[in-house]
Amino acid sequence: MSQAVRIDEFRQGDSASLDRKRRSLGGACLAHALHDGYTDLLYVLLPVWQAEFGLGYAGLAVLRSLYYATMGGLQVPADRLAERWPIRVSLAVSTLVAAAGFAAMALSGSLFGLCAGLVLAGIGASLQHPRASLLVAQAYDDAARGPLGIYNFAGDLGKAVFPVAVALLLGVMAWRPVAGLMAGVGLAAALALVVVLPRGALATAVPRAGRSSGEGAGFTLLMTVGALDTATRMGTLLFLPFLLEAKGGTGTTTGLALALVFSGGAFGKAVCGWIGARVGVVACVVATETATALGVAALLVLPLGPALALLPLIGVVLNGTSSVLYGTVPDLAPRGDVGRAFALFYTAVIGSGGLAPIAYGALGDTAGPSVGLLAAAATALMIVPLVLRLRRPLAASGQA
Repeated sequence: MSQAVRIDEFRQGDSASLDRKRRSLGGACLAHALHDGYTDLLYVLLPVWQAEFGLGYAGLAVLRSLYYATMGGLQVPADRLAERWPIRVSLAVSTLVAAAGFAAMALSGSLFGLCAGLVLAGIGASLQHPRASLLVAQAYDDAARGPLGIYNFAGDLGKAVFPVAVALLLGVMAWRPVAGLMAGVGLAAALALVVVLPRGALATAVPRAGRSSGEGAGFTLLMTVGALDTATRMGTLLFLPFLLEAKGGTGTTTGLALALVFSGGAFGKAVCGWIGARVGVVACVVATETATALGVAALLVLPLGPALALLPLIGVVLNGTSSVLYGTVPDLAPRGDVGRAFALFYTAVIGSGGLAPIAYGALGDTAGPSVGLLAAAATALMIVPLVLRLRRPLAASGQA
């Protein structure tokens, strides 16, 4: 075989590998955008359900929890159930199940049917995070940190698009047809995933050299950091509207403020994964959490205008850390079981997202929103000594 032929075959193989990576990342991002969009559009439907079914706030919280708790609580068992399936099949099935949940809501004539649809949609959503994250991790291997940040960012796109679309649709039609349309979008996404995702993706990632293994102490520490990072975010967003109101802000001001935070957060999720890959996980997380604490504390003393100007930067560091942490999961996965590691990690952060607002809310009721924000800033600072302890396990995996 001539040298020219060997070079041509090498180029063809390299091109095929690049196409496979792009299709894996594109399909994972599509799944993440859809499922996160499903999660957040429920907030738009809650007032409609309250009016139709005569529910109080506790009842609405239960409705939301049916979806949220199912999604969070089934991460590990759903991942275990699907570990023998090709990831392409897992993501298509999870999306179909979630879409079926919205179809059940659309066809329901009772509160029981609505609850059943929420549970079914939560079951479908439980499978997406660990399987899609694993797909990106095994497609990019050592270079997965940045692409996982893009995957993380795609979820924010879904959160931005779906609630707005549902709010607009509710202006021209009842909620059940809207839920039916969302089911149709899910069906179309499932078919797109079958077409886009590459065939033959392994159900479990092959452990790479240097990956942490054994007792998983480093991974447990990483989950703790992830849970605290989520708690910081939840606490900040919970009290931010009340702080702005105390500074003279209005409802419009609050909407602008949240848009500034979320736009900065989306940018942070997209870029912090790449930054972490270049400057190191520990240095990046220490910088983002310290900046978060200082920024949140500054909000307490700044006037309304400067506080609003600071919010995009706070959004970058408040949300950007999550991409760095997600990208570290494959490096610290116990025994190299990346799929299970992602399932456990998402269980921890989703659980924190559900419990942290309750704890911060109780503190705010007792001591006021300013103390609640200081508690959120203190939580961010608590992460710094914890992430410094990750130096040794990360060094063992070559990622410090």
